[in-house]
Amino acid sequence: MAAPCAEMEPGAGELVCARGRNRKAVLCQRCGSRVLLPGAATFARRELFLPSMKKKTALLASSSPDGDVLQDHWLVDDMFSFENIGFTKDVGNVKFLICADCEIGPIGWHCLDDKKSFYIALDRVSHE
Repeated sequence: MAAPCAEMEPGAGELVCARGRNRKAVLCQRCGSRVLLPGAATFARRELFLPSMKKKTALLASSSPDGDVLQDHWLVDDMFSFENIGFTKDVGNVKFLICADCEIGPIGWHCLDDKKSFYIALDRVSHE
């Protein structure tokens, strides 16, 4: 596990340190379960579509879900870096990431073609 960041990069906000890693723990917005420890992810900008936040069963049942294109994410390169994460069934070549405790999501995105890229949307989680 990476060490937490002590310094903040100027102008990058209070969530990202000088090394580009998360300064605070990443939590589920709904139940407060810890998803990532401080320093476990890198800030990344990439446009990704995530369906609207729903329980896992509603997400899988929807054929063309409403959603958002989000740009700011935490990038994790090893699925074992997560403290608490769940995955939906395959939707094409994508698995959506959900909270493993309350199953709300999607909070993130993982393409099955890239085994080392797991994205958690900053807008879909809280920080402490």
